[in-house]
Amino acid sequence: MHIAIAGNIGSGKTTLTKMLVKRYKWIPRFEPVDVNPYLEDFYADMNRWSFNLQIYFLNKRFRDVVEISKSKETIIQDRTIFEDARIFAPNLHAQGYMSDRDFANYSELFDLMMSLVGLPDLLIYIRSTIPNLIAQISKRGREFEQSIRIDYLTGLNERYEEWIANYPGKLLIVDGDTTKFESDPQDFKRITDQIDSILYGLFPED
Repeated sequence: MHIAIAGNIGSGKTTLTKMLVKRYKWIPRFEPVDVNPYLEDFYADMNRWSFNLQIYFLNKRFRDVVEISKSKETIIQDRTIFEDARIFAPNLHAQGYMSDRDFANYSELFDLMMSLVGLPDLLIYIRSTIPNLIAQISKRGREFEQSIRIDYLTGLNERYEEWIANYPGKLLIVDGDTTKFESDPQDFKRITDQIDSILYGLFPED
C-alpha cells in the first residue's frame, strides 16, 4: 500500500510522516532534502539551478514510486512525484525561473514516467496559509530556506489548491493552521481515525 503526504514547504509533512510511521509501523520514504546537492545553490540562484533541482527530485521520486509499486509493505512517502511536476516546476516556469525549453523537456520526461506509475492509495494533503508556512520555516532554522520569497510560496500554494481541487484519488485534507497534530494528541487521533475510516472502513469508538 502506498500512502503519500503532500503540502507546501514548511507545512509539516515530515513531522506527520514520522508520527504515522510510529503509529502504524509503516515504512517511510523521506524527501531527500539534507543530501540534495542542488538545494542550497537553488535558493541562492533560482534561475540558474531550477532545472537541475527539479530533475534531481524527479529522478529520486520516480525511483521511489517504482520501488513502492513492487513492494508488499505499506510505505508512506514524504512528498509525491506529482507535486514536483504539477506544482514546483510549473511555478518556477510561470515565475520566470525556468525557461520554456527546460520546462518542455522536463514535462515530456514526467509524462513518460507517469505512464508507468499510478496514484497513491491515499493522499494526505496538509493545507497551510502563508503566515503559518513562514513561521514553520523560520522555526526549523534551515539557513538556505531563509531566503525563500513570499511570492514563491504564494505561487506554490495557489498551484496546490488547483491540483487538490481536481485530484482524482482518495484524499484526506488536514488543516495545518488549526490542526496541531505535533503537540495535541486529540488532533493527531482525529487524523488517524479518518485514515482508518478511508483505508480500512473502520470507525472510531465512542
